[in-house]
Amino acid sequence: MATQPGAPQPHELSAPEARAALDGMWAQLGGEPAAVARTEDAVANGVPVKLYWPEGEGPHPVLIWIHGGGWVLGSAAASDATARDLSGLAGYLVVSVDYRLAPEHPFPAAVEDVMAVAKWVSGEIGALGGDITRTAVGGDSAGGNLSAVLANELPGTFTLQALVYPATDLTHPFPSYEENGEGLMLTKDALAWFQGHYLGEDVDPKDPRVSPLHADAATLAAAPPALVITAGYDPLRDEGEAYAQRLREAGVAVEQVRYEGQIHGFFSMPAAIPEAREAIDRVASALRRARPRPTRPIAADHGRIDHIVPSIDGWWMGKALWQVNRP
Repeated sequence: MATQPGAPQPHELSAPEARAALDGMWAQLGGEPAAVARTEDAVANGVPVKLYWPEGEGPHPVLIWIHGGGWVLGSAAASDATARDLSGLAGYLVVSVDYRLAPEHPFPAAVEDVMAVAKWVSGEIGALGGDITRTAVGGDSAGGNLSAVLANELPGTFTLQALVYPATDLTHPFPSYEENGEGLMLTKDALAWFQGHYLGEDVDPKDPRVSPLHADAATLAAAPPALVITAGYDPLRDEGEAYAQRLREAGVAVEQVRYEGQIHGFFSMPAAIPEAREAIDRVASALRRARPRPTRPIAADHGRIDHIVPSIDGWWMGKALWQVNRP
């Protein structure tokens, strides 16, 4: 729609106009929503969320899903088809987060919102049929960035981080049509518009809560296993793959997948984009393989082991983080 002759680019519109245009695009191209047991709008520590329950008896594993949109555009409505698919295919209770956007709420409002939701999930999701020992986090684009931030800020909390073309580095050179081929909507000017609104004037773009790629090695070493998906025409592919490599170097188990089609910005349209359909299936498969964290001690004597946080069974080499409580 944005590449039609004479069509205005998102950064040429006001934020409300650009958001309305994108919401209309999701409605047209998202496809028929998949069936889930039920949905409910809620407020999690002041942040709007939408909950999606799978069929079957609980408690269900929980997925905090964070929408894309560049911290300026986008809403949880754009992730409706994705959230329904992931809930049904993976059997997860999905908590889709509608974090605050710039320019009304620049950095760190989005980070504060996803943190607030994670704390709400920890305290409240059990009463809603969720299993707190099986909690994953994921998102696409800006949501992938915020997912990585959340995984780094809350070590030991998640069994998996699913990062779909994550925007992990806001210091990189911005792309343009000439640099990335025909029809790419994310030009230098457009991405500068996103970044300028989100960061403002006083924020260091190497702050790890802005660019997780710049987190220190010790922080990354405590991160959960990761699924990292990038795309062939993805202007942020290199930074997503660089982040996957940094996680590997820190000893984190990583599965990395690249789809050669253009899915960045189209992950929420599985009915229209075949690669998006494949990527959603890949995320759902990873979620199904994520193993729970035991909640009761497995040894009762001195030096007992209280918690084991395993990696994903059958996916990569087994790895456990052992917390030993000594008297």
